[in-house]
Amino acid sequence: MDLKDHIRRVPDFPKPGILFYDISTLLAHPDAWQETVRQLEAGVAPHKPDVLAGIESRGFLVAAPLALRLNLGFVMLRKPGKLPGPTVRHSYALEYGEDAIEMQEDAVTPGQRVVVLDDLLATGGTMRAATDLLHEQGAEVPSAACLIELSFLQGRDKMNVPVHSLMSFASGDTASLGPDAG
Repeated sequence: MDLKDHIRRVPDFPKPGILFYDISTLLAHPDAWQETVRQLEAGVAPHKPDVLAGIESRGFLVAAPLALRLNLGFVMLRKPGKLPGPTVRHSYALEYGEDAIEMQEDAVTPGQRVVVLDDLLATGGTMRAATDLLHEQGAEVPSAACLIELSFLQGRDKMNVPVHSLMSFASGDTASLGPDAG
């Protein structure tokens, strides 16, 4: 099964010039979604994670079912102010400004093996920030994984861990996923 056949491309969303890679069509197709989770399992399980971390919000859709399948815990990595209780934050630079990612202070323990998941790797900023935050908390991050990689944006080059992607789109696709693409 070619998973790319289940990714809808939406031109000019959320604004003109952006080509949005929509995973909702993949999620809606039971056989394609089962195959996606199976392929993610094959790519992630060899890293022997103790817990999976999903990046807000589409990364939750990827990490949570895989954590369930692998009998692992799941950690949410969110935008600031979205998690209750004490949190830890990692700020990172954007092309025009700054952003941050947070997790609950007790979400991981030093030495835990954590694989980071998201739906998309674009420029690499958000995924790199996620791995940096986890490293700062003493976690070991052996890998990151995503459904879609926009290889023409070279986000993989910014990563400090190996990245496993199920699908890659090359420069023929001319724009990124949008304002929260990372």
